[in-house]
Amino acid sequence: MKGLPNAKTESKSMADWVVHDYLSKSEIQKLIRPSDLKGFQALLTTWGLISFSFFLVARYPSVGSVAIALVILGGRHLALGILMHDAAHYSLFKTRPLNDWIGSWLCAYPGLQDLRAYRRHHLQHHKLAGSKDDPDLDLVEAYPVSRASLFRKMIRDLTGITGLKRLYGVGLMNLGLIEYTVSGRVVRIEQKGEPSWQIILTGLKNASGWILTNLALWGVLWGFGHPHLYLLWIISYMTTFSLFIRIRSIAEHACTDVGLNPLQCTRTTHAGISARLTVAPHYVNYHLEHHILMTVPGFRLAQMHQLLKERGGLGQAFLASSYFEVLRTASSKSS
Repeated sequence: MKGLPNAKTESKSMADWVVHDYLSKSEIQKLIRPSDLKGFQALLTTWGLISFSFFLVARYPSVGSVAIALVILGGRHLALGILMHDAAHYSLFKTRPLNDWIGSWLCAYPGLQDLRAYRRHHLQHHKLAGSKDDPDLDLVEAYPVSRASLFRKMIRDLTGITGLKRLYGVGLMNLGLIEYTVSGRVVRIEQKGEPSWQIILTGLKNASGWILTNLALWGVLWGFGHPHLYLLWIISYMTTFSLFIRIRSIAEHACTDVGLNPLQCTRTTHAGISARLTVAPHYVNYHLEHHILMTVPGFRLAQMHQLLKERGGLGQAFLASSYFEVLRTASSKSS
């Protein structure tokens, strides 16, 4: 292949490589065009499923309905994270102010995330994915592991242990004690003698969007006479969301090759209905295509995948037929 990116290549050069070898300039321009209509559609379907989950338990309270709601809500926590991710690339909405406002207040903050901090961090991941300097490397470098090890990790996810660790890390980031990250890497920030009250004020300021949006969510549930259902939002964040985001991370980069060529360090995974509801919302399963051209909106990634496939652009790519296949690969290490 011509023009493959080298160790010093940034994401723009990867897009240039694809244009040169497989896609025309006009096709690229069509693929990267955001849509306000599609952005609202993705937002409304996500919040619609969140609303349905609360309605289901309110109308039919049972162990079964709670279990279903936790699965759906865990997937919708991830879905809001994916919409925030798209907003970080300015591809959720065509209108920039709308992209950042909705990306923050209706996508990031309700799930205890921060669009601006995530954007700074995530763009570094795109530049360095496949290298030892990738800021998200901690999420996948341990794989493959044994089946027993993967099972233990999943149990920690579903029992809330992973969620507690994540909340602890989020708290330290808000207080300005460690650098922002979405991985397990911890980089402490040198303190300059700030008094404790100043650190606490910093934490409250950084968490203000999270506090306001979650109070609003609780208030809506209270207005409908079911404030206790807010617990489902928190429990799903601590449990099913932890599991789903682990599986998503494994599928994207684990057990691939070293190097900045996205065909070697990134994976695309086929996602059926159940996967799209849980671990692969909003076309995030087309992760290889996203790394080749990171500004393509999610709803056009399937089209990009088909174009590359028809033209022989995915011959050397990491492609998986299902998330179960990915998990088998990630747990293939002998005990």
